[in-house]
Amino acid sequence: MPHRHINPVQWQQAMGYARQACARIFRDGGSPGDAVRAFGLMGEPTTDWGTAVDRIAHALCTPALRKAA
Repeated sequence: MPHRHINPVQWQQAMGYARQACARIFRDGGSPGDAVRAFGLMGEPTTDWGTAVDRIAHALCTPALRKAA
């Protein structure tokens, strides 16, 4: 389910990319946790592919924070 502050088109594209990335990791014998770590996401361990896809898509839609100079 897309969040209100995310453009629906961007959310659908991010979901497609996240599904594709997770499918490749699954095909290579990886786990949902491996998929989440591949995108540099830390936090609670993920054991469900649906949750992994959702977290990755959300991370792709979140603008990167810039560091102060």
